[in-house]
Amino acid sequence: MRPGDFFYDLPPELIAQEPVEPRDSSRLLSVERNGTGISTGLRDLAFLDLPSLLRPDDLLVVNDTRVIPARVFGVKSTGGRVEVLLLARQSKTSWEALVRSAKRPRVGMVVEVDTEAGGDASFLVTENLGDGVFTVELRSRAPADEVIEEVGTMPLPPYIKRPEPRARDKRWYQTLFSHEDKAGSSAAPTAGLHFSRAIMDKLEKMGVEKTCVTLDVGLGTFQPIRADDVADHKMHRERYHIPEESADKINRALDQGRRVVAVGTTVTRVLEHCGGSGHVEAGSGWTELFILPGFQFKIVGALLTNFHLPESTLLMLVSAFGGKDNMLAAYEHAVSRKYRFFSYGDAMFIGDMSEEDHD
Repeated sequence: MRPGDFFYDLPPELIAQEPVEPRDSSRLLSVERNGTGISTGLRDLAFLDLPSLLRPDDLLVVNDTRVIPARVFGVKSTGGRVEVLLLARQSKTSWEALVRSAKRPRVGMVVEVDTEAGGDASFLVTENLGDGVFTVELRSRAPADEVIEEVGTMPLPPYIKRPEPRARDKRWYQTLFSHEDKAGSSAAPTAGLHFSRAIMDKLEKMGVEKTCVTLDVGLGTFQPIRADDVADHKMHRERYHIPEESADKINRALDQGRRVVAVGTTVTRVLEHCGGSGHVEAGSGWTELFILPGFQFKIVGALLTNFHLPESTLLMLVSAFGGKDNMLAAYEHAVSRKYRFFSYGDAMFIGDMSEEDHD
């Protein structure tokens, strides 16, 4: 398979630049899961219709990671501007990070950051990990988290064309499920951005159960494919955690024949990484799982997701789940109906239709 096998034409004006308000007022495209051919099971809905697509005994699995203000700007000793995008924390003061400057970054480079919390703070580039990724060490008198919170900005993706994030992005680029003690993502698990407290209350009254896993979103989720053959692409590792309580809920649902509904591709990767035996194992670690068409899903029974970039690993994942031709047909439909795309865009639900739905 080649990246071009997952290409679709997207008019730039369909790339969402702002979130809708309220957040549960986005649109929702329902797609019948089909691994073999093009499906006619497309329905244009509102996200508020999500309860009609769920079953009372479904288990909803969400990602409770929290986005940190991971984009930091500083200067070199020569005065040149440097951008540091924190990707994965290695210790209290060190991260894997993308480092961008006019001249190629090098080990030993110091990036000065002016902060009231820590006086003159700086990042020291300590190791070159390849592909523009480095290990950086934050040196400051104040705790690292305080410094990052003060000087960092929300890491909105580059297709959101603004000079700087806005104040409300700090609220809108977090999901309802994010926890302060799970801060570690450099991008939002965007399928969760659509949920409001009102819609969760409705799902709870239906009997839909919810549980949480954590995947700190980093380079593995948004790194573009550069290989001619997609099978040669290597995913960058991302940290995950599945609590014992969550694993118990997921495995109980599987044993009872209930559907596990993944809210987002990040949740899907965690569950399938840890579910090779047909049940998930609790614990923490790193995943480099790359899901392509032909992958056998053992845990996830339905998927709620946003619309993804052409030729991206995330589009390949949803193509593996819903069928490549089926997904490309759904994307063509979404373009024709002017859905809003990417992080602040609309949502898609991919699942098997019930007999009632067919009626």
